[in-house]
Amino acid sequence: MRFVDEAVIKIAAGDGGNGCMSFRREKFIPFGGPDGGDGGHGGSVWAEADDGINTLVDYRYTRQFRAERGKNGRGANCTGSSGTDIVLKVPVGTTLLDEATGEMLGDLTEIGQRVLLAKGGRGGLGNINFKSSTNRSPRKTTDGTPGELRELRLELKVLADVGLLGLPNAGKSTFIRAVSAAKPKVADYPFTTLIPNLGVVDVDRHRSFVMADIPGLIEGASDGAGLGVRFLKHLARTRFLLHLVDVAPYDETDPVESVQVISRELEKFSPTLASLPRWLILNKIDLLPAGDDIDQRCDDIVERLGWTGPVFRTSGLTKEGAMAVCYRLMEAIEEQREAEAADPTIAEAEQAKREQLVQEGRDKIRELEVRRSAERRARRLGIDIDDLNDDDDDDDLDEEGDDAPEIIYRR
Repeated sequence: MRFVDEAVIKIAAGDGGNGCMSFRREKFIPFGGPDGGDGGHGGSVWAEADDGINTLVDYRYTRQFRAERGKNGRGANCTGSSGTDIVLKVPVGTTLLDEATGEMLGDLTEIGQRVLLAKGGRGGLGNINFKSSTNRSPRKTTDGTPGELRELRLELKVLADVGLLGLPNAGKSTFIRAVSAAKPKVADYPFTTLIPNLGVVDVDRHRSFVMADIPGLIEGASDGAGLGVRFLKHLARTRFLLHLVDVAPYDETDPVESVQVISRELEKFSPTLASLPRWLILNKIDLLPAGDDIDQRCDDIVERLGWTGPVFRTSGLTKEGAMAVCYRLMEAIEEQREAEAADPTIAEAEQAKREQLVQEGRDKIRELEVRRSAERRARRLGIDIDDLNDDDDDDDLDEEGDDAPEIIYRR
Protein backbone atom coordinates (compact mmCIF):
# COMPACT_ATOMS: atom_id res chain seq x y z
CA MET A 1 0.00 0.00 0.00
CA ARG A 2 1.28 3.45 -0.86
CA PHE A 3 2.22 5.56 2.16
CA VAL A 4 0.49 8.96 2.06
CA ASP A 5 0.91 11.32 5.02
CA GLU A 6 -0.79 14.46 3.62
CA ALA A 7 -4.07 15.12 1.85
CA VAL A 8 -6.32 18.09 1.12
CA ILE A 9 -10.07 17.45 1.01
CA LYS A 10 -13.30 19.41 0.85
CA ILE A 11 -16.18 18.65 3.18
CA ALA A 12 -19.72 19.95 3.31
CA ALA A 13 -22.23 19.41 6.10
CA GLY A 14 -25.84 18.91 5.12
CA ASP A 15 -28.25 21.85 4.89
CA GLY A 16 -31.23 21.96 7.21
CA GLY A 17 -34.65 21.10 5.77
CA ASN A 18 -37.21 23.83 5.22
CA GLY A 19 -40.21 24.35 7.48
CA CYS A 20 -43.66 23.45 6.11
CA MET A 21 -46.72 25.66 5.80
CA SER A 22 -49.82 23.53 6.26
CA PHE A 23 -53.25 23.80 7.82
CA ARG A 24 -55.26 21.07 9.48
CA ARG A 25 -58.29 20.17 7.38
CA GLU A 26 -60.57 17.54 8.81
CA LYS A 27 -64.29 16.87 8.72
CA PHE A 28 -66.24 18.60 11.48
CA ILE A 29 -63.18 20.71 12.43
CA PRO A 30 -63.72 24.01 10.60
CA PHE A 31 -60.96 25.85 12.46
CA GLY A 32 -58.16 23.28 12.49
CA GLY A 33 -55.37 25.79 12.54
CA PRO A 34 -51.74 25.47 11.37
CA ASP A 35 -49.95 22.12 11.50
CA GLY A 36 -46.79 22.61 9.39
CA GLY A 37 -43.84 20.69 10.82
CA ASP A 38 -40.22 21.74 11.17
CA GLY A 39 -37.45 20.71 8.80
CA GLY A 40 -34.86 18.15 9.83
CA HIS A 41 -31.30 19.08 10.77
CA GLY A 42 -28.53 18.52 8.24
CA GLY A 43 -25.94 15.83 8.78
CA SER A 44 -22.56 16.75 10.25
CA VAL A 45 -19.07 15.64 9.27
CA TRP A 46 -16.88 13.97 11.89
CA ALA A 47 -13.37 12.53 11.93
CA GLU A 48 -12.49 9.48 14.01
CA ALA A 49 -9.13 7.87 14.74
CA ASP A 50 -9.05 4.23 13.65
CA ASP A 51 -6.18 1.88 14.50
CA GLY A 52 -6.95 -0.21 11.42
CA ILE A 53 -5.78 2.56 9.06
CA ASN A 54 -2.10 3.42 8.58
CA THR A 55 -2.14 5.95 5.74
CA LEU A 56 -4.20 8.75 4.20
CA VAL A 57 -4.19 7.17 0.76
CA ASP A 58 -8.02 6.97 0.71
CA TYR A 59 -8.18 10.77 0.83
CA ARG A 60 -5.66 11.28 -1.96
CA TYR A 61 -8.13 10.11 -4.60
CA THR A 62 -11.54 10.81 -3.02
CA ARG A 63 -11.37 14.47 -2.09
CA GLN A 64 -14.97 15.62 -1.58
CA PHE A 65 -17.35 14.51 1.15
CA ARG A 66 -20.90 15.76 1.67
CA ALA A 67 -23.29 14.88 4.47
CA GLU A 68 -26.99 14.29 3.85
CA ARG A 69 -29.43 17.20 3.76
CA GLY A 70 -32.28 17.33 6.28
CA LYS A 71 -35.75 16.55 4.92
CA ASN A 72 -38.40 19.25 4.70
CA GLY A 73 -41.20 19.37 7.26
CA ARG A 74 -44.69 18.09 6.38
CA GLY A 75 -48.26 18.60 7.36
CA ALA A 76 -49.92 17.04 10.39
CA ASN A 77 -47.07 18.50 12.44
CA CYS A 78 -44.55 16.04 10.95
CA THR A 79 -40.91 17.00 11.44
CA GLY A 80 -38.57 16.11 8.59
CA SER A 81 -35.94 13.47 9.26
CA SER A 82 -32.44 14.70 10.00
CA GLY A 83 -29.59 13.99 7.60
CA THR A 84 -27.18 11.18 8.37
CA ASP A 85 -23.78 12.17 9.73
CA ILE A 86 -20.67 10.96 7.92
CA VAL A 87 -17.56 9.84 9.78
CA LEU A 88 -14.14 10.07 8.12
CA LYS A 89 -11.87 7.32 9.41
CA VAL A 90 -8.26 8.50 9.73
CA PRO A 91 -5.08 6.97 11.21
CA VAL A 92 -4.16 7.63 14.81
CA GLY A 93 -1.82 10.63 14.85
CA THR A 94 -3.68 12.67 12.24
CA THR A 95 -3.88 16.45 12.60
CA LEU A 96 -6.77 18.27 10.90
CA LEU A 97 -6.24 21.87 9.77
CA ASP A 98 -8.47 24.42 8.09
CA GLU A 99 -6.68 25.11 4.81
CA ALA A 100 -8.01 28.68 4.57
CA THR A 101 -7.21 29.92 8.09
CA GLY A 102 -4.60 27.45 9.32
CA GLU A 103 -6.73 26.74 12.41
CA MET A 104 -6.17 23.33 13.96
CA LEU A 105 -9.53 21.61 14.29
CA GLY A 106 -8.25 18.51 16.02
CA ASP A 107 -5.30 16.26 16.77
CA LEU A 108 -6.39 12.63 16.99
CA THR A 109 -3.88 10.79 19.16
CA GLU A 110 -6.08 8.07 20.71
CA ILE A 111 -8.06 5.22 19.20
CA GLY A 112 -11.73 6.13 18.85
CA GLN A 113 -11.15 9.85 19.46
CA ARG A 114 -13.60 12.01 17.50
CA VAL A 115 -13.71 15.63 16.41
CA LEU A 116 -16.47 17.62 14.71
CA LEU A 117 -15.27 19.07 11.43
CA ALA A 118 -18.41 20.64 9.94
CA LYS A 119 -21.74 21.10 11.70
CA GLY A 120 -24.96 20.48 9.81
CA GLY A 121 -27.50 23.25 9.32
CA ARG A 122 -30.53 23.61 11.59
CA GLY A 123 -33.95 22.74 10.29
CA GLY A 124 -36.38 25.53 9.44
CA LEU A 125 -39.54 26.25 11.43
CA GLY A 126 -43.00 25.26 10.25
CA ASN A 127 -45.92 27.65 10.48
CA ILE A 128 -47.16 25.95 13.64
CA ASN A 129 -44.43 27.80 15.51
CA PHE A 130 -45.86 31.20 14.60
CA LYS A 131 -49.46 30.81 15.76
CA SER A 132 -50.69 33.14 18.45
CA SER A 133 -53.90 34.55 19.82
CA THR A 134 -53.73 37.36 17.29
CA ASN A 135 -52.43 35.30 14.36
CA ARG A 136 -54.37 32.07 14.23
CA SER A 137 -53.53 31.18 10.64
CA PRO A 138 -49.87 32.14 10.17
CA ARG A 139 -48.43 31.80 6.71
CA LYS A 140 -44.86 32.23 7.80
CA THR A 141 -42.11 29.60 7.70
CA THR A 142 -38.34 29.66 7.76
CA ASP A 143 -35.84 27.84 5.60
CA GLY A 144 -33.15 25.60 6.99
CA THR A 145 -29.71 27.08 7.55
CA PRO A 146 -26.86 25.93 5.29
CA GLY A 147 -24.29 23.45 6.58
CA GLU A 148 -20.67 24.41 7.07
CA LEU A 149 -18.21 24.12 4.20
CA ARG A 150 -14.49 23.60 4.76
CA GLU A 151 -11.34 22.78 2.91
CA LEU A 152 -9.17 20.66 5.18
CA ARG A 153 -5.54 19.61 5.22
CA LEU A 154 -4.91 16.23 6.83
CA GLU A 155 -1.41 15.64 8.19
CA LEU A 156 -0.30 12.30 9.57
CA LYS A 157 2.50 12.23 12.11
CA VAL A 158 3.42 8.89 13.59
CA LEU A 159 3.18 8.44 17.36
CA ALA A 160 6.60 7.53 18.70
CA ASP A 161 8.69 8.21 21.79
CA VAL A 162 12.05 7.84 20.04
CA GLY A 163 13.08 8.79 16.50
CA LEU A 164 16.04 7.51 14.49
CA LEU A 165 18.12 10.01 12.51
CA GLY A 166 21.00 9.58 10.12
CA LEU A 167 22.26 9.50 6.57
CA PRO A 168 21.04 6.75 4.25
CA ASN A 169 22.69 3.39 5.03
CA ALA A 170 23.61 4.40 8.58
CA GLY A 171 21.92 1.21 9.83
CA LYS A 172 18.65 2.67 11.14
CA SER A 173 16.40 -0.06 9.71
CA THR A 174 18.75 -2.79 10.94
CA PHE A 175 18.78 -1.21 14.39
CA ILE A 176 14.99 -1.08 14.71
CA ARG A 177 14.78 -4.70 13.54
CA ALA A 178 17.26 -5.66 16.26
CA VAL A 179 15.30 -4.11 19.14
CA SER A 180 11.67 -4.57 18.02
CA ALA A 181 9.40 -6.78 15.94
CA ALA A 182 9.37 -4.27 13.05
CA LYS A 183 10.57 -5.72 9.75
CA PRO A 184 11.67 -2.90 7.44
CA LYS A 185 13.62 -3.87 4.35
CA VAL A 186 17.35 -4.41 4.86
CA ALA A 187 19.92 -5.73 2.40
CA ASP A 188 23.66 -6.02 1.80
CA TYR A 189 23.68 -3.22 -0.77
CA PRO A 190 23.14 0.55 -0.40
CA PHE A 191 19.58 1.86 -0.58
CA THR A 192 17.36 4.17 1.43
CA THR A 193 14.11 3.58 3.30
CA LEU A 194 11.20 5.30 1.55
CA ILE A 195 8.52 5.32 4.27
CA PRO A 196 8.57 5.64 8.08
CA ASN A 197 8.55 2.41 10.09
CA LEU A 198 7.35 1.97 13.65
CA GLY A 199 8.46 -0.64 16.15
CA VAL A 200 7.42 -1.33 19.76
CA VAL A 201 10.46 -1.94 21.97
CA ASP A 202 9.64 -4.25 24.90
CA VAL A 203 12.20 -3.58 27.60
CA ASP A 204 10.47 -5.46 30.40
CA ARG A 205 7.00 -6.57 31.38
CA HIS A 206 4.65 -3.58 31.05
CA ARG A 207 7.60 -1.39 30.08
CA SER A 208 7.82 -0.45 26.43
CA PHE A 209 8.10 2.49 24.08
CA VAL A 210 7.61 3.17 20.37
CA MET A 211 10.53 3.82 18.04
CA ALA A 212 10.23 5.46 14.59
CA ASP A 213 12.63 4.94 11.69
CA ILE A 214 12.32 7.67 9.05
CA PRO A 215 13.97 7.84 5.62
CA GLY A 216 17.56 9.04 5.73
CA LEU A 217 18.55 12.64 5.12
CA ILE A 218 21.22 13.87 2.74
CA GLU A 219 23.05 17.15 2.48
CA GLY A 220 20.74 19.81 1.03
CA ALA A 221 17.58 18.05 2.23
CA SER A 222 16.30 21.29 3.75
CA ASP A 223 16.38 22.75 0.22
CA GLY A 224 14.50 19.80 -1.25
CA ALA A 225 17.36 17.45 -2.19
CA GLY A 226 16.65 13.72 -2.15
CA LEU A 227 13.49 12.88 -0.26
CA GLY A 228 13.78 16.31 1.36
CA VAL A 229 12.69 17.01 4.91
CA ARG A 230 9.05 15.99 4.49
CA PHE A 231 9.44 12.99 6.76
CA LEU A 232 11.10 14.98 9.56
CA LYS A 233 7.65 16.10 10.67
CA HIS A 234 7.11 12.54 11.92
CA LEU A 235 9.58 13.31 14.71
CA ALA A 236 7.38 16.10 16.09
CA ARG A 237 5.90 13.87 18.80
CA THR A 238 9.15 12.18 19.87
CA ARG A 239 10.88 12.74 23.19
CA PHE A 240 14.38 11.62 22.21
CA LEU A 241 16.37 11.38 18.99
CA LEU A 242 18.93 8.67 18.27
CA HIS A 243 21.51 9.93 15.80
CA LEU A 244 23.04 6.90 14.11
CA VAL A 245 26.35 7.23 12.30
CA ASP A 246 28.23 4.55 10.38
CA VAL A 247 31.73 4.29 11.85
CA ALA A 248 32.88 2.09 8.94
CA PRO A 249 31.20 3.57 5.84
CA TYR A 250 31.67 1.70 2.55
CA ASP A 251 32.56 4.95 0.74
CA GLU A 252 35.10 5.92 3.43
CA THR A 253 33.37 9.20 4.28
CA ASP A 254 34.28 10.90 7.53
CA PRO A 255 31.75 9.97 10.29
CA VAL A 256 32.26 13.40 11.86
CA GLU A 257 31.18 15.13 8.66
CA SER A 258 28.17 12.78 8.45
CA VAL A 259 27.00 13.88 11.89
CA GLN A 260 27.54 17.54 11.10
CA VAL A 261 25.53 17.27 7.85
CA ILE A 262 22.48 15.97 9.74
CA SER A 263 22.88 18.61 12.45
CA ARG A 264 22.91 21.40 9.88
CA GLU A 265 19.81 20.04 8.14
CA LEU A 266 17.96 19.80 11.46
CA GLU A 267 18.78 23.42 12.29
CA LYS A 268 17.53 24.60 8.90
CA PHE A 269 14.33 22.57 9.15
CA SER A 270 13.41 23.36 12.77
CA PRO A 271 15.61 24.80 15.54
CA THR A 272 13.16 23.34 18.05
CA LEU A 273 13.63 19.84 16.63
CA ALA A 274 17.40 20.31 16.76
CA SER A 275 17.10 21.22 20.45
CA LEU A 276 15.47 17.89 21.43
CA PRO A 277 17.63 15.49 23.47
CA ARG A 278 19.85 13.71 20.94
CA TRP A 279 21.98 10.65 21.65
CA LEU A 280 24.89 9.65 19.43
CA ILE A 281 24.92 6.01 18.30
CA LEU A 282 28.21 4.86 16.78
CA ASN A 283 26.83 2.01 14.70
CA LYS A 284 28.29 -0.90 12.70
CA ILE A 285 31.25 -1.45 14.98
CA ASP A 286 31.25 -5.06 13.77
CA LEU A 287 32.55 -3.84 10.39
CA LEU A 288 35.71 -2.28 11.81
CA PRO A 289 38.89 -4.16 10.86
CA ALA A 290 40.05 -6.66 13.42
CA GLY A 291 43.30 -4.80 14.02
CA ASP A 292 41.64 -1.45 14.74
CA ASP A 293 41.37 -0.10 18.24
CA ILE A 294 37.58 0.39 18.49
CA ASP A 295 37.77 2.48 21.66
CA GLN A 296 40.36 4.83 20.19
CA ARG A 297 38.45 5.24 16.93
CA CYS A 298 35.15 5.98 18.66
CA ASP A 299 36.77 8.36 21.15
CA ASP A 300 38.40 10.22 18.27
CA ILE A 301 34.99 10.76 16.60
CA VAL A 302 33.43 12.02 19.82
CA GLU A 303 36.38 14.32 20.54
CA ARG A 304 36.40 15.87 17.07
CA LEU A 305 32.64 16.44 17.29
CA GLY A 306 32.88 17.98 20.73
CA TRP A 307 29.88 15.84 21.65
CA THR A 308 28.70 16.30 25.24
CA GLY A 309 25.57 14.12 25.22
CA PRO A 310 25.22 10.36 25.72
CA VAL A 311 27.25 8.15 23.35
CA PHE A 312 26.75 4.45 22.62
CA ARG A 313 28.54 1.90 20.47
CA THR A 314 26.30 -0.62 18.77
CA SER A 315 25.99 -3.17 16.00
CA GLY A 316 22.50 -3.60 14.57
CA LEU A 317 23.51 -6.84 12.85
CA THR A 318 24.93 -8.61 15.91
CA LYS A 319 22.69 -6.63 18.35
CA GLU A 320 25.77 -5.73 20.37
CA GLY A 321 24.98 -2.77 22.64
CA ALA A 322 21.50 -2.29 21.13
CA MET A 323 19.46 -3.33 24.17
CA ALA A 324 21.69 -1.27 26.47
CA VAL A 325 20.54 1.79 24.53
CA CYS A 326 16.90 0.72 24.94
CA TYR A 327 17.23 0.26 28.71
CA ARG A 328 18.70 3.74 29.08
CA LEU A 329 15.98 5.18 26.84
CA MET A 330 13.23 3.52 28.87
CA GLU A 331 14.62 5.01 32.09
CA ALA A 332 14.86 8.48 30.55
CA ILE A 333 11.32 8.29 29.11
CA GLU A 334 9.87 7.17 32.46
CA GLU A 335 11.69 9.98 34.27
CA GLN A 336 10.30 12.52 31.83
CA ARG A 337 6.77 11.15 32.16
CA GLU A 338 6.97 11.23 35.96
CA ALA A 339 8.23 14.82 35.90
CA GLU A 340 5.35 15.88 33.64
CA ALA A 341 2.81 14.13 35.88
CA ALA A 342 4.24 15.75 39.02
CA ASP A 343 4.52 19.29 37.60
CA PRO A 344 1.83 20.46 35.13
CA THR A 345 4.01 23.38 34.04
CA ILE A 346 6.59 20.94 32.65
CA ALA A 347 3.88 19.17 30.67
CA GLU A 348 2.61 22.50 29.35
CA ALA A 349 6.12 23.53 28.31
CA GLU A 350 6.63 20.23 26.48
CA GLN A 351 3.30 20.64 24.70
CA ALA A 352 4.18 24.19 23.69
CA LYS A 353 7.53 22.97 22.37
CA ARG A 354 5.83 20.30 20.26
CA GLU A 355 3.36 22.81 18.85
CA GLN A 356 6.21 25.17 17.97
CA LEU A 357 8.10 22.29 16.33
CA VAL A 358 5.07 21.36 14.25
CA GLN A 359 4.56 24.96 13.12
CA GLU A 360 8.23 25.40 12.17
CA GLY A 361 8.13 22.20 10.16
CA ARG A 362 4.88 23.16 8.46
CA ASP A 363 6.26 26.58 7.49
CA LYS A 364 9.43 25.00 6.07
CA ILE A 365 7.52 22.44 4.02
CA ARG A 366 5.19 25.10 2.61
CA GLU A 367 8.18 27.28 1.75
CA LEU A 368 9.66 24.38 -0.23
CA GLU A 369 6.32 23.74 -1.97
CA VAL A 370 6.07 27.39 -3.05
CA ARG A 371 9.65 27.33 -4.34
CA ARG A 372 9.09 24.14 -6.31
CA SER A 373 5.87 25.51 -7.78
CA ALA A 374 7.69 28.66 -8.90
CA GLU A 375 10.48 26.59 -10.45
CA ARG A 376 7.98 24.45 -12.39
CA ARG A 377 6.21 27.57 -13.64
CA ALA A 378 9.51 29.08 -14.70
CA ARG A 379 10.45 25.97 -16.66
CA ARG A 380 7.11 26.02 -18.48
CA LEU A 381 7.63 29.66 -19.42
CA GLY A 382 11.24 29.12 -20.41
CA ILE A 383 12.57 31.42 -17.69
CA ASP A 384 15.96 30.88 -16.10
CA ILE A 385 15.30 29.62 -12.58
CA ASP A 386 18.11 31.79 -11.23
CA ASP A 387 16.10 34.86 -12.26
CA LEU A 388 13.43 33.94 -9.71
CA ASN A 389 15.82 34.79 -6.89
CA ASP A 390 16.98 38.06 -8.51
CA ASP A 391 15.77 41.04 -6.53
CA ASP A 392 16.66 43.52 -9.27
CA ASP A 393 13.49 45.30 -10.42
CA ASP A 394 14.91 46.06 -13.87
CA ASP A 395 13.48 44.19 -16.83
CA ASP A 396 15.21 40.93 -17.75
CA LEU A 397 17.66 41.00 -20.60
CA ASP A 398 18.04 44.81 -20.43
CA GLU A 399 21.74 44.39 -20.93
CA GLU A 400 21.09 42.87 -24.36
CA GLY A 401 19.63 46.06 -25.81
CA ASP A 402 16.27 47.65 -26.44
CA ASP A 403 15.32 45.03 -29.01
CA ALA A 404 15.44 42.22 -26.46
CA PRO A 405 12.08 40.65 -25.56
CA GLU A 406 10.46 41.77 -22.34
CA ILE A 407 9.49 39.05 -19.89
CA ILE A 408 6.43 39.77 -17.78
CA TYR A 409 5.93 37.71 -14.62
CA ARG A 410 2.34 36.95 -13.66
CA ARG A 411 1.12 35.53 -10.41
